[in-house]
Amino acid sequence: MKLKYKVRTAEGEEERTFSYIPLRFIAAILLSVAMTLAVIGIVMALCHYVSYFYLAAMATQVAAAITIIASSDNPDYKIPWLVIVLLIPVGGFMLYYLFYSRKPDRKYRRRMPLIRSSKAFRVPPDCSRDIYRAGPPAATQAKMLCTISGSHIYPAGELRYFPLGEDMFAQMLRDLQTAERFIFLEYFIIEEGLFWNSILDILKEKAAQGVEVKLIYDDIGCMMTLPGNYYQTLRDFGIEAVPFAFLKGNADSEFNNRSHRKLLIIDGTIGYTGGVNLADEYINAIVKYGHWKDIGIRLAGSGVQELTKLFFEDFSINSREMPRILPSHFPQQAAGTSNGYVVPFGDGPRPFYRRQVGKCVIQNMLASANRYMWIMSPYLVIDNELCMSLENAALRGVDVRIIVPHIPDKQLIFEMTRSSYPQLMEAGVKIYEYTPGFIHAKCYLADSLYAMVGTINLDYRSLVHHYEDGVWMYRCPVIDTIRDDFTSTFEKSRRVRRGDLRTSLPRRVLRAALKLFAPMM
Repeated sequence: MKLKYKVRTAEGEEERTFSYIPLRFIAAILLSVAMTLAVIGIVMALCHYVSYFYLAAMATQVAAAITIIASSDNPDYKIPWLVIVLLIPVGGFMLYYLFYSRKPDRKYRRRMPLIRSSKAFRVPPDCSRDIYRAGPPAATQAKMLCTISGSHIYPAGELRYFPLGEDMFAQMLRDLQTAERFIFLEYFIIEEGLFWNSILDILKEKAAQGVEVKLIYDDIGCMMTLPGNYYQTLRDFGIEAVPFAFLKGNADSEFNNRSHRKLLIIDGTIGYTGGVNLADEYINAIVKYGHWKDIGIRLAGSGVQELTKLFFEDFSINSREMPRILPSHFPQQAAGTSNGYVVPFGDGPRPFYRRQVGKCVIQNMLASANRYMWIMSPYLVIDNELCMSLENAALRGVDVRIIVPHIPDKQLIFEMTRSSYPQLMEAGVKIYEYTPGFIHAKCYLADSLYAMVGTINLDYRSLVHHYEDGVWMYRCPVIDTIRDDFTSTFEKSRRVRRGDLRTSLPRRVLRAALKLFAPMM
């Protein structure tokens, strides 16, 4: 079918038309549903027509329940699956075996060690002693983060914080114009408009000049914003583009484990991350849910190579050929200033990451905070462990504040977010709603000493299922700028009071049901 849409350009607003046939996505979803129903149907038919097969099915159901109980997974994640397995005869355990866990792709198992052990990657000088002298508690946090994520500690170098997406957009365009060797981009959402088209014009120009341009976009994240074959269009421009986890319709967890990362890397010396996707609402060029509050961070220095490594990991498992990784992708840089330390890191689902990296970072910051812990997140759908960490910090006198949107982008998720208010507020956690609109920022600040900016939301999908990234910071001058932004945002937000928690019985029932199945949503 033909889709008409309006975009803003440097010359003004214009209407465009392109062929948008989401047939591949529809077919993949239908195929996945058909495969699931077929497998369940075959097993149920065998139970009905084959002697003693029903006993085997019941034994398998019991085995599935025991496997769930004995697993090392978070109890919050076990409970909804136990409900499904025990309450849905035959179909319950079949759904469990189809969707509960993700088996590593052969290509991933083969290529990932090659990427992570590449000789092109420059292992940085060991900063552990320096950061220990600056602050032993910070050194232990950094050590744990490096151990579970495979990252390294770097001198901070030059950091710049952007309190709004439109501020980052302007700087991104200036930096892109300076690219001489390569530009790498990875984003969850890309949508044609002022933001993306302005970047695309520069990418096409640079590709024509011989600059290496590579791009990853999430196949499901862009399902409703780009044509299904958009990667081919980009390749015609000289841009090596691949969709992340190309949707094939397999009856497994391919719908779950998406790339939520936002990375822009220029010549290996400049790197961007944060909450900002390449779509116009992120820079308030269009209005969707009131004013869109988002943030970003710009790195300049040796720490950028960790972002480059993350990009190559994702590019390699989504491209047909193993990409060439050269020392020039990780240029030798000055050691940087001693004004603080950073750990750029990646996070993702099991078995690729053995621990929930983002969750560990947040819990460590809460445990180390003595005066305050301030958080911005678009969602607040957390497990009992993280909830207790927030409560414990507040109960020992730490000023714990969380800013969430007042105007939601997803109503059901907003109900789940508000269902978390009573328990947290009872312990003294202060909840604020950003009244001008939607807050998409992912920012964590403790005692003006520690900060973390990246793509990690306070929800199961981000903490458990998605591939994410972030930058942990300690004693960096930019942390003062982050604190100023929090202070300004509090002034624009409304604190939730106890009287606001009263709601109707049907809504309480809805929230209880949503909370039960939140880990699967």
